[in-house]
Amino acid sequence: MSQESIKPINVAEELSNSFLEYSMSVIISRALPDVRDGLKPSQRRVLYAMRQLGVTPGKAHVKCAKIVGETMGNFHPHGDQSIYTTLVNMGQPWSMREMLVDGQGNFGSVEGDAAASMRYTEARLHPLGMAMMEDLDKDTVDFQPNYDGSQDEPSVLPSAFPNFLVNGGTGIAVGMATNLAPHNLGEVIDGICAQIDNPEITLPELMQYIKGPDFPVSCEIRGIRGIEEYFRTGRGSMRLRGKVEIEENENGKSFIVIREVPYGVNRAVLQERIAELVNEKTLTGISGMRDLSDEETRIEIELKRDARPQVVVAQLFKLTALETSFSVNMLAIHKNRPKQLSLKEAIDAYIEHRREVVIRRTRYLLGKAEERAELLEAFLLALGHLDDFIKIIRDSKNRDEARERLAAYSFTTATAEGLGILIRSQAAVQGDRYVFSERQVNAILELRLYQLTGLERDKVKGEYDEVLETIKDLLDILAREERVLNIIKDELRVIREKHATPRKCPILAEAGEIAMEELIANDAMIVTLSHRGYIKRTPASEYRLQGRGGKGLKGMETKATGKDEADDFIEHLFSVQAHDYLLFFTNTGRVYVQRVYDLPEGSRTSTGRSIKNVLDLKPEEKIAALLRLERATDDNGNDITFREDAGYVFFATRSGKVKKTALNDFRNYRKAGLTAIILEENNELIGVRLTSGSDEIVLVTHEGMSLRFHEDDTRSMGRASAGVMGIRPVENDFVVGLALVTEGSTLLVASENGLGKRTSFEEYRKQSRGGKGIITMKVTEKTGPVVGAVTVTDADELMLMTSTGQSIRIRVNEIRETGRNAQGVKLLTLKEGEKLQDISLVIPDGEDSPGEGGEGAVGEAEEGGDAASESPADSGE
Repeated sequence: MSQESIKPINVAEELSNSFLEYSMSVIISRALPDVRDGLKPSQRRVLYAMRQLGVTPGKAHVKCAKIVGETMGNFHPHGDQSIYTTLVNMGQPWSMREMLVDGQGNFGSVEGDAAASMRYTEARLHPLGMAMMEDLDKDTVDFQPNYDGSQDEPSVLPSAFPNFLVNGGTGIAVGMATNLAPHNLGEVIDGICAQIDNPEITLPELMQYIKGPDFPVSCEIRGIRGIEEYFRTGRGSMRLRGKVEIEENENGKSFIVIREVPYGVNRAVLQERIAELVNEKTLTGISGMRDLSDEETRIEIELKRDARPQVVVAQLFKLTALETSFSVNMLAIHKNRPKQLSLKEAIDAYIEHRREVVIRRTRYLLGKAEERAELLEAFLLALGHLDDFIKIIRDSKNRDEARERLAAYSFTTATAEGLGILIRSQAAVQGDRYVFSERQVNAILELRLYQLTGLERDKVKGEYDEVLETIKDLLDILAREERVLNIIKDELRVIREKHATPRKCPILAEAGEIAMEELIANDAMIVTLSHRGYIKRTPASEYRLQGRGGKGLKGMETKATGKDEADDFIEHLFSVQAHDYLLFFTNTGRVYVQRVYDLPEGSRTSTGRSIKNVLDLKPEEKIAALLRLERATDDNGNDITFREDAGYVFFATRSGKVKKTALNDFRNYRKAGLTAIILEENNELIGVRLTSGSDEIVLVTHEGMSLRFHEDDTRSMGRASAGVMGIRPVENDFVVGLALVTEGSTLLVASENGLGKRTSFEEYRKQSRGGKGIITMKVTEKTGPVVGAVTVTDADELMLMTSTGQSIRIRVNEIRETGRNAQGVKLLTLKEGEKLQDISLVIPDGEDSPGEGGEGAVGEAEEGGDAASESPADSGE
């Protein structure tokens, strides 16, 4: 090497320039996705290589080793393992919200197990992966030379669906990183269509369509504020929680079931952490753990007898990855430079990309249509002068001479127009003469003899007219922006209809973030709680109205232990609104307060979830009675439900004792519950009612006795008191019903064998508290003992539940009014061994429309529908 070729350089400057070039290469060509298709170069090259191999949906899977080799040899000259990892990731349902690759074989597991070697696995393109490259051969995107210049590769894919937002992704570049959350395909497409219709759409309006992220695993997302933040700025964070349920086995032992872990959490590592905390004595309520997961997660954590399930669940959320955070940084390549994008900016970038794709595709199709029209034009002109053209060809010595003579042949444009031909190619018109182009001459020479028949000429003319209509339509698309945007929306909606799936991850607001009432409609609901503690809420519209005496329809699947199919039954059923409060009173005299919309929702026939998933009950506690409390607000929308003049909670116990406590005393309710009443041994609550302070009370016993007295006879007491005697039942009798006397109403009493009757309150004379009472229903072997009593009016509807879980909804006015000593009429038909278990009033939710066979059908819930009776609390327990 000569001395002249050696030049001194500044090392700091050289390092700076080299590092800058390296950094930009990593940022632009490796680590960050392009906002237009949401893909990194490695992902884009794998998909394109699979297309080149013809590994499309519907075709057979091919070895991943072949795909990796094709990608590495033609487009991505890097390590085969990195390419294979990219391929595998696009085919893992727990990694991608919408998979782009359809894998076959061992593609790893959610526990972090690696995929099998590429020589053992196979893959092909998923339909959505193919949609990413739709119209790629129609000049929709730019191509660039591959690494050795031997082939071209796309610089970006057409991306028929918004992969950037739908699948998200992560990437670490030099000095920057990206962490994109996946979203629901259907929601994103709806949001894009809304932004196309209204480019000035606000973020709150956009969030009506795109609720937030939607991860591949069904974890809970907590924190609306963090979602709004990253939607607005491109940065934000939220909490992710696994799905946890509390169940009981046949021995009454509680255990926690983890049904889903947060996105990105390794199930095996989570179990190791829980075991470590148990060994360290940090988690003291756990006695065992087993993993029963297959394709679905199910990790059972057995609890000690004295453990409180809700407390253990809270500890798991706090100390393990069962609750974790997810930080979003929407950094992507936009116009060849890294940029942090808001949601609207990301959608705008996608819309602009699709607009360019549609325009370029339209121009491509227009060019093809014009080329075809030019050839058809030549065919029609040749067929119109057939004799001349045959003579020219016959008199020519060879093909070249024929070509020259045809090229020299010309005629007036008027002649062409006379043949019904629209002269499109202005380059072929010289003055008033029409001259063939070289392409047209070659096409004429290629004409076959059968194409000279009249039928074929008609076909050519028909095709020519169709092509002209196509050209007109394509020109209209290019001339009108509105049509381009409508095409983008229509194509997105086709993708949505074919591939969109329901949201997997519910989004829950953190405490203090937002009033849930603003997000949830105040619809009528039926709440059921079984004897073994399974609770759910169901829209009231799912229960159709039936005639009196019917057999009912299936109301709730009850839980069986395996020994006795009917060992569980519906113990509490009543009607509420979604915004109401529920006060749960336990057998130990405590009260828990819960909003209706926080209860687990289930269909009419579903089992529901254990009450221990909802309330922080102590091991020995069971629900004894419930009270529905209608939510009240002032003029400013502030909640005043527990105001000082809100009334009283009136308690009735099995032994006949009663107590009255001001509702305001329950205003400072806690998650751990409050003392509501002191219960002596062998006594239990049978009912609670909300009273005004001047109501009259009726107590009804199992053997058909009743006592009516004024609530003034019972002074108001604090929460920590036992009450006074209301009625003195005879031996072996006990109280089963608590009702309020209201104007224009009657007392409805139902018996175990399905009989019921209504009796005017006038037939019940007012007595002093503490007596034995008078007969309200003549109890016989035919009627069976009394199971419940409620205050009703003619406009009310009644829900009846049997010991086998059957339910029937009837009108009260179908039950005739009788005297106190009557046995009543049949309310429903019971099967052998079946008993009436509970009765409850139902909130009317619309006009009844007659159905087949005389049955009625409950209409849609009316906004602000009336309560079941004049007393908002008189809904039955």
